[in-house]
Amino acid sequence: MSEVNLLLVLIGIALFALFSGPISKGSLTPPMVFVLLGLGMSPIGLGWIDLSVENAVVHVVAEITLILVLFTDAARINLRHLWADHDIPIRLLLVGMPLTILAGALAAKVVFPELILVEALILAVILAPTDAALGQVVVSSPRVPERIRQSLNVESGLNDGIALPVLLFVASFAMGAHGGEQGTGWVSFVAQQLILGPLTGVLVGWAGSRAINAAIERGLLSHAFCNIYLLSLAFIAYLAADLVGGNGFIAAFAAGVATGNTLKKVNEEIYEFAESEGQLLNLIIFFVFGVALLPQVWGQVSWNIFVYALLSLTVVRVLPVFLSLAGKHMRWETSLFLGWFGPRGLASILFVLLVLEHAQIAQESLVFNTVIVTVVLSVLLHGFTALPGVNAYVAALKLCEQRGDDLSAEQQAVNAMPLRLSARLDRGNRTDD
Repeated sequence: MSEVNLLLVLIGIALFALFSGPISKGSLTPPMVFVLLGLGMSPIGLGWIDLSVENAVVHVVAEITLILVLFTDAARINLRHLWADHDIPIRLLLVGMPLTILAGALAAKVVFPELILVEALILAVILAPTDAALGQVVVSSPRVPERIRQSLNVESGLNDGIALPVLLFVASFAMGAHGGEQGTGWVSFVAQQLILGPLTGVLVGWAGSRAINAAIERGLLSHAFCNIYLLSLAFIAYLAADLVGGNGFIAAFAAGVATGNTLKKVNEEIYEFAESEGQLLNLIIFFVFGVALLPQVWGQVSWNIFVYALLSLTVVRVLPVFLSLAGKHMRWETSLFLGWFGPRGLASILFVLLVLEHAQIAQESLVFNTVIVTVVLSVLLHGFTALPGVNAYVAALKLCEQRGDDLSAEQQAVNAMPLRLSARLDRGNRTDD
């Protein structure tokens, strides 16, 4: 990326920041704005920036963002609170997500007969994680029962880290199917990564957190350097795991889990970063998505890609949610709300770039195009429906309450977990609050 291109990106970010207040009161979301901004500057728009998906800068930024997203998402989840009263996201993660992957793979085999089973599974796993930040009002509006919005928040915080080792495992079989002995070696390599990565991450997170606890108690660490120290743990875990043969991304996630549950004062420092530098990285990824990834699939979208994208956002997501919540006494309106607001965003973009760089699959182009189309539809559809969806759901609950229906399942109190990205901004500006 040239200096001129970088200048254009930074000007776009600065202009958005200046008008972020009025924008946040409407239906436009930051990902929507930056996808459209990137598309407008791309070769199929004004032609100001010509950035290839193979460009090293794209992959470096994507990998840095993935490391930080995995770490900070995991760090904001309190495991003790999760097991105590967040049974809904546990169901969504342990039952709903496997069913989503299975349904996504079956749908892929039907819609794309040319895919072998492992390629269909790769596509399904890439599109399994959700990104609650695409419809931030859904998880930040106090009008939505806290148990429901926290379910989406917690699910979004953990499913990318859970899906990643599954993706690596499935990718190893794809390598085996097309690479012979090389693929067999890849299976052994991935097995080693799946063991050493988490172990290294937990060790780095636990030891680093114990060290910072002691430093804070003795007054050795200043507040200004606390978040810098914490975020350095993510990269220490990544590099240390890589040195011992483990997977660095899984190590970053495991380090986040260990840090968030060992550090005594994690919340403010971690989320100060997530609401500033973290937001900046996310916006850059969505800009790159618009300027480099979308143009590559432009003109190559077939009817079956579009059909699969719609299935992935609807039936493939909603039906597993209904099945996973069986016996929880949730209203069907609640299950539908949880099912629809499972946007595909940042994790899917980063995962497909990871597969493109490190894996070898025969139908690479088809998988890539399908992921990109699914994400752009999700950015638009979930962005535009977030506020109307909240209004419709709240109205439905009020009607149920007036009829005397039992809403105790929805209104059950839970311990709140911090939100990803600009939660305070949304709380201050959204008109539905």
